[in-house]
Amino acid sequence: MDDVEVRELRYFIAVAEELNFTRAAARLGMAQPPLSTAIGKLERKLGVTLLERTSRHVHLTSAGQELLEQGRIAVEAIGAALERTRRTGTQADRLTVAIKAGAGTELLSKITRRCADDPFMPQVHVQFVHDGGPAAALRAGTADVALLHTPFDDRGLDTELLFVEPRVAVLPAGHRLARRRSLRRADLAGEPMPRWAKQTDTATAAYWANGPGETPDGPEISDMNQLLDVVALGQAVAYIPLSIARQHGRAELVFVPVADLSPSKVVAAWPDATRSRTVASFVHTAVEVAADRPRQAAALA
Repeated sequence: MDDVEVRELRYFIAVAEELNFTRAAARLGMAQPPLSTAIGKLERKLGVTLLERTSRHVHLTSAGQELLEQGRIAVEAIGAALERTRRTGTQADRLTVAIKAGAGTELLSKITRRCADDPFMPQVHVQFVHDGGPAAALRAGTADVALLHTPFDDRGLDTELLFVEPRVAVLPAGHRLARRRSLRRADLAGEPMPRWAKQTDTATAAYWANGPGETPDGPEISDMNQLLDVVALGQAVAYIPLSIARQHGRAELVFVPVADLSPSKVVAAWPDATRSRTVASFVHTAVEVAADRPRQAAALA
């Protein structure tokens, strides 16, 4: 069997995701006939049928579904390897840490200050991630390590739990429940909740909604600041981790504990193929800093 080229995998992934040769060709910036020829050549190389074509529809075969899943992983891994190689050659003295914009920097600030006291640690560069989130930045090779709130797509990643904390409801100050000392999820049944952009995972969507099986139906947002803005404007209510609530106090917002709401877990994550001592040192420092949080919280009480 001839070797399959990355270009051919990219072509196939586009067709498999669009299930339409015309749309796939437009997405790839090429004409349709060469794309059809390339897919036929790929099928001959592999000796299997990847797509069932009719005059109106394109369907994946079982072999095509397998190649779509494995091909995505392969193309992603190659892109990440090239990006990490580039960064190693141009930014060898820098550790890039990805966090979600608006998710709070208190923990990371303490970690970076402690890292700065270690003469063997390189400079820590913070990457505020929007599209795809910190986990996607790790898989793409643009970041070395990330701090995230679960749940997230942990495919291809290793993680270390830093701490667990409660989530609270964030309400507009004029909301009918804003003066309550505590709530239950049922109290907010039927309230619109923000939808995270490009969120396709149902479990994660339910986490940000009012429970399993539910889907947020409020305004679409892409970071925590936007979430708080739509709540302040009275367009939605939301659930957020307590540490983020403490960093985003605003007169137009009220934060209320929710007795039956699942907690938030904060983890450090890195690509599972990483063998970097620098990443290991950063994660070790993050665990130490996170372990100090209960004492810090007691001192602030």
